[in-house]
Amino acid sequence: MNPMSTGFQIKDLMAAHFLTFQVVDWIDVFTRKIYKEIIVDSFQYSMENKSLQIFAYVIMSNHIHLIANSTDGRLSDTIRDIKKFTSKKIIEAIDNIPDSRREWMLNRFKFNASHHKSNKYYQVWTHENHAVELISNHFIQQKVNYIHNNPVKAGLVRNPEDYKYSSACSYAGQEGLLKVIPVTINWKTARAAL
Repeated sequence: MNPMSTGFQIKDLMAAHFLTFQVVDWIDVFTRKIYKEIIVDSFQYSMENKSLQIFAYVIMSNHIHLIANSTDGRLSDTIRDIKKFTSKKIIEAIDNIPDSRREWMLNRFKFNASHHKSNKYYQVWTHENHAVELISNHFIQQKVNYIHNNPVKAGLVRNPEDYKYSSACSYAGQEGLLKVIPVTINWKTARAAL
């Protein structure tokens, strides 16, 4: 048994978890809007139809962080379905839109699939979700801040709430792409004195 494979498993299927979905080989798939919209649509569908609750999220160029749970105790199944569905839709989009990286990305996804029996053609996501159960308010606050500050640290925006593909705007009192359930934390963007 690989000890790394058991360290990040979802054990309490009703609990909120900090999750990370990573694209294989850290391929920057989500530099294009169409691919990010696939994720947003899948999250929205799962929130409306699969009892998924999302408390915070960010879609970066090659990975996604989120805090989520499932009100029906099927978080593992829902995450599996999201990854399976989005993989299929991302491959379809790559096949059907002009993208200078098309051949390279499809070759990388095909190569990664060849190393796993469960993938017949392409593997977009790594198999791990890096699920960490959130057990204290301090830990939740830390993870929400970490999620929302990812685009700032990457140099994409100055303030977390300025990044469109994140729940930071919801925490700042603005309308976001997804109706997340904000956890009660202290939220304030530090602004430079004028």
